Amino acid sequence: MIRSREDRDMSVGAEPPSPVRADAARRYRASKTRSRVADQRPVIALTALALLVVVAVALYPQDAPFTALMIPLLLGSLVLNPRQLPWFVVSVLGMVTVALLLQPVITPRTAGAAAVQFVMCVIVLVTAFRRSRLGVAGFTGESMFVDLRDRLLRQGRIPDLPPDWHLESALVSASGTRFAGDFVVATYLEDDARLELVVVDVSGKGDQAGTRALQLSGAFGGMLGSVAPQMFLASANDYLLRQDWAEGFATAIHLALWVDTGEFEVRSAGHPPAVLRAAGSGRWTVLESSGAVLGLLPYAEYTTARGQLRPGDALMLYTDGMVEEPQRDLDLGLDRMLGQAEGLLRAGVVGSAERLVEALGSRDDDRAMVVVHRK
Repeated sequence: MIRSREDRDMSVGAEPPSPVRADAARRYRASKTRSRVADQRPVIALTALALLVVVAVALYPQDAPFTALMIPLLLGSLVLNPRQLPWFVVSVLGMVTVALLLQPVITPRTAGAAAVQFVMCVIVLVTAFRRSRLGVAGFTGESMFVDLRDRLLRQGRIPDLPPDWHLESALVSASGTRFAGDFVVATYLEDDARLELVVVDVSGKGDQAGTRALQLSGAFGGMLGSVAPQMFLASANDYLLRQDWAEGFATAIHLALWVDTGEFEVRSAGHPPAVLRAAGSGRWTVLESSGAVLGLLPYAEYTTARGQLRPGDALMLYTDGMVEEPQRDLDLGLDRMLGQAEGLLRAGVVGSAERLVEALGSRDDDRAMVVVHRK
């Protein structure tokens, strides 16, 4: 004999659904229903608007412009999801055809307006198919990307250090947007009194490198403090190699600073060297460390430059956009940067990173600067 599911549940001692559980199930089903209805409201409203426009164009051709159908079309491209938008565009194409056929006289101006509508529908339709790869509508997709960008950029915020230390960074994109191939990620480990930060220059410029920089900033932010300082660049190199990007290389410089003693370690992966300014003598020291560019060679090794920041000393880390300019030697660019930095640091450390980024470097390249100062 075949028993129902309820009979089987009772036979094994299962308790019947409690009122609380049944109420939760009802609320869940109601929530799903409301969600489906809310999802359909925009397409229903836009379809109704398009129909009203068609009726107005058919009944009042002298007063209602034929191009008014662009309004629901453009609104649909902004608010409808990729599943709804293609069908809505097809319906608008049909409405354009109907509106054209209902015209008492098809003038060249009317035919031209209809042609523009058809072209706009095709453009929106192509955009809808491209957007389907992301799976979200225009406004939703933009807000998701902005939220993702802001979350990842928050990992690059400079952490608070003890009162006798000052740390600041500045970044300017070649494209003038917040998406750049240069980025800074930093963390402060209070238990070890250790600051770790990495300055990275991803291959490419501006928006072209921005998406890779966002992904790497998230990955590198997770690595900082999770792996030993001497293993960070090796781990970052392994990560880039696993991505198998066509342009998947990046230069980086990693700093580990123990704020209780001022001792630090700097390691570079094909990156311009850090520079140290001694307060007593006013002398600049270039901290040479070597290692392969990230993402090119497996099992790369990275040498270490060690030193100590004493009261009044300053340490600067930067990207090549700060010292590279067309028809200018790299050493000359470094000398110019140090000369500018000397005057700024004497005038005051606060804001020096931003002033250096604005004053120096190539406007065709992303530029980043980090200044660490012991008071």
